Amino acid sequence: MGKFIIKKIVYSIPTIIIVSILSFMIMYAAPGDPLNMYIKPEMNQSDIANLKIELGLDGNVLDQYIGWLKNVLKGDLGNSLINHRSVSEQIIEKVPATISLMGISLIVSVFISIPLGLISGINKSKFIDNFISIISYIGISMPGFWLAIILISLLSLKLGVLPSSGMRTLGMDSSLDLIKHFIMPVTVLSFGNIAVFTRYIRINTINQLEEEYVITARAKGVSEYRILFKHIFKNCLIPVITIVGMNLSNLVTGSFIIESVFGWPGMGTLGMNSISARDYPMIMGFTMLSCILLITGNIVADILYIFADPRIKKETNL
Repeated sequence: MGKFIIKKIVYSIPTIIIVSILSFMIMYAAPGDPLNMYIKPEMNQSDIANLKIELGLDGNVLDQYIGWLKNVLKGDLGNSLINHRSVSEQIIEKVPATISLMGISLIVSVFISIPLGLISGINKSKFIDNFISIISYIGISMPGFWLAIILISLLSLKLGVLPSSGMRTLGMDSSLDLIKHFIMPVTVLSFGNIAVFTRYIRINTINQLEEEYVITARAKGVSEYRILFKHIFKNCLIPVITIVGMNLSNLVTGSFIIESVFGWPGMGTLGMNSISARDYPMIMGFTMLSCILLITGNIVADILYIFADPRIKKETNL
């Protein structure tokens, strides 16, 4: 197992390097000059040249990339061009709020979508399957920010039962208040995921029901309940593991738009502000963190495949 993980990590290094190069080149080619944010009317050419060196904006794109890469290898993602604070420090400050929101949303999505997908799959073309499919199509088609605005208008502005923004009410520190703030953003983030997850599980369930081992089990008189939960359910975990692995990067980067709509004090708000202000070091920090987490999610998914399907373990000689 250790060799397998090390092999996956080594193979991921070129991907990380390519992503960093492409991202840096896009930042460099983007219109506008971040230096203009710091130039003051009283500055002369010498002051501007010194400012360029201080901000690491001197030299060509290759020089800037090499300088940035050297700092990253030392664990330094640079300083924000907006507030001159460390990018790493600001990301670490915002991570807990986003991880809690996205983590809860992902868990809710998985636990709701698994039974829905199984029920829909074993009742193919029946009323319950059609009903779940319609809800899934709505969830896939509906923009998250639109649903967020509708919920805020209904539950906050009209009914006044839930807070519209933030993570806590000013002056309140109760668990109930925290739960109330979680309800709407978790609902919005989960709704789309549940729709997608359910469709994947439904399709896989239908495919498994047509496999020979299911037909054989039925011929031997094995109960439908046993077939569903001992055989089909286990094989349906493969697409779930894949999707969860692909969504691992969202645990930190989160949903920028949804967090902004709900005023959630996480990575999304910080990211949107960075993009608006062309804060290139912060944007690069987000990009690389998202890339690393996505690769980590794929590695975790590969490991979980081995436990979910013994055939994969045999193929990988583990």
